[in-house]
Amino acid sequence: MSKAEILAALPRLTPAERQEIRRRLTELDGDGWLVAEEPLTEAEKALLEARLAAYEKDPAAGRSWEETEARIRARLKA
Repeated sequence: MSKAEILAALPRLTPAERQEIRRRLTELDGDGWLVAEEPLTEAEKALLEARLAAYEKDPAAGRSWEETEARIRARLKA
């Protein structure tokens, strides 16, 4: 399967399937995505870990990107 085919298939996946793909990509990439010119502070790392733990405890507690984006766009229009 080509990269173009994979990218074209992504929108057709369920949220659970996309989450599975994100987890697998994270496994493959490790913490490499965190590497930046300016590394995270210990406080930033702790905040990320706390938020990840809260999400893993109750994934339904948050809002979807679509809901968040709609709320932001509504505020900008007001």
